[in-house]
Amino acid sequence: MTRLFRSSTANWAFGYVLLGIAALAVFAVPLWYAWSVTILEGRQEILRDDAQRLTELFNREGVAGLTHYINARVGMQIAFERTLLLTDGAHRRLAGNLAAWPTGVPDRPGMNAVMIDLAGRPTHTLLVQTSLPGGYHLLVGRDSSLFLPLERRFAWGLGGAITFLFVVGMAGAIFIRRSLLARVEGMRQAVSAIMQGDLRQRLPTARSGDEIDTLSQTLNGMLDHMEHLIRGISNVSNSIAHDLRTPLAELRSRLEELSLTRPAAAETFAEIEGAVADVDRVMRIFNALLRLSEIDTGARRSGFVQVDAARVAAEVVEFYEPAAEQKGVAFTFQADGAAAIAGDPVLLAQALSNLIDNSLKCVPSRGSISVEVGRRTDGSVEIAVADNGPGIAATDRPKATERFFRGDASRGTPGVGLGLSIVEAVARLHGGVLQLLDNHPGLRAQMVLPVTDGRSSR
Repeated sequence: MTRLFRSSTANWAFGYVLLGIAALAVFAVPLWYAWSVTILEGRQEILRDDAQRLTELFNREGVAGLTHYINARVGMQIAFERTLLLTDGAHRRLAGNLAAWPTGVPDRPGMNAVMIDLAGRPTHTLLVQTSLPGGYHLLVGRDSSLFLPLERRFAWGLGGAITFLFVVGMAGAIFIRRSLLARVEGMRQAVSAIMQGDLRQRLPTARSGDEIDTLSQTLNGMLDHMEHLIRGISNVSNSIAHDLRTPLAELRSRLEELSLTRPAAAETFAEIEGAVADVDRVMRIFNALLRLSEIDTGARRSGFVQVDAARVAAEVVEFYEPAAEQKGVAFTFQADGAAAIAGDPVLLAQALSNLIDNSLKCVPSRGSISVEVGRRTDGSVEIAVADNGPGIAATDRPKATERFFRGDASRGTPGVGLGLSIVEAVARLHGGVLQLLDNHPGLRAQMVLPVTDGRSSR
């Protein structure tokens, strides 16, 4: 029983039982009061009418006439249907079905409720006392217990209703508790399995659409996302270990060779420069990962402002123009007027820089790169970088934004495989998407950003 009342379902059911009992009481108490008042007032009115008629008879026919009438009426009525007593001024009995003046009834006229002895049986009686001319006293009464059986039935009925409500309520609480515990036990087992490392486990759903089912579906969605993140972390960890091993191995080899061979100063400084390059490569990997982590947490959304994407793109293009000119690449920029969005200008510039940098690495000498900014028919803003390089194979495009992924065409180019990952994360942070399309030849990478406050991305 203690465990039952530790259950929230049992407590709720018990609360509803108490509420039902309170509702019954709110209904029954006024009804009981109205019944009692109505019956009491009715009895009093009947007794007053009887006393009035007998008083009028006394006034017409005197003591003898009233005595004869009372004795005749007592003889005709059911025993003690009415209590009648006529006495003189000293309370000596003249007529009626009472042997003597009842104890506890005062001399003054009025209504009194007393216990009197009727044929050896104590009886609750309501009496009306009337003073008659000449010092005579008249008592007219009725048995107050006449309606007690009906009142008892009412009380028993009310008690039965309360008992039935309590029993049914507690039985319902036990049934609901068992049903909920069965579902909660399934959820507990699934969570225990997840805690032990089985990330494929999901909370059971009954497809009933109730609150618990909705909660299970919501938690399953969260578990799907967590599994994706955990597997992503695992993949990233493996990729980090793989990508850092090469520059760190090269760095160790350079330093070890310098330590063993101790070459001339010129060769030593050349090797030191190579070691610095290896360290820079490691730092670039960590900086990129830190930037991705910052973007994924959504911390940068708090700094969103109104940004003209065309102006940001123009500044980035201007920065890369010398590099494109040095490589002999035709570098063009086109914007269809202002393209205002809510976003982070630094991140947008970083994403566009990554796209242009990838194109500069891939396009051949005398190739072409174009940057375009404009509005689409649905009102969203498109920032695109297109080139005529080798592009990305159709089979590799779905994986191109994965961290540390490098396709066959980019294996010979410098980089760590995080550029497109950052671009995709920036687009997602702004509520948009990154699309990788075939440029015939080459690649067209475009960010499509909605014209919103940028906070619907997560």
